[in-house]
Amino acid sequence: MTDLYFVDTNILVYARDTAHPAKHSQARNWLEHLWKTRTGRISTQVLKEYYQVVTRRLKPGLPREQARADIHDLWTWEPVETDQEVFEQAWSLEDRLNYNWWDLLILAAAQRSNCIYVLSEDLQNDQTIDNLKILNPFTTTINDQT
Repeated sequence: MTDLYFVDTNILVYARDTAHPAKHSQARNWLEHLWKTRTGRISTQVLKEYYQVVTRRLKPGLPREQARADIHDLWTWEPVETDQEVFEQAWSLEDRLNYNWWDLLILAAAQRSNCIYVLSEDLQNDQTIDNLKILNPFTTTINDQT
């Protein structure tokens, strides 16, 4: 089986946000690789955050139709529902880690998705939490992982 990568919201946002050219380019490279290899995973939390950020926080914001089209495409990544099982896993992680609640939900969803890697700039790069390795996609290249 191919290693799966859980993608945090910020990577999806930077792929659309041209205000940070280096991050924009790197996020697009990662996403292109994940689409090509069919190894990207997300959660419904990520989809909700993505829509909110790209349509309301980005200046200029993404047109709603484009953001909605992105989300329709991302459904093929088999988003994990933030359900009771994910909450229970996040609470278990919370008892051991001093992390932001939203990051704990990301980690729990990544575990539920059977991911090996979590792509996020919000967590410590190269850290391993249980079966997950955290990768900052802006300091780790795709070639480092293949």
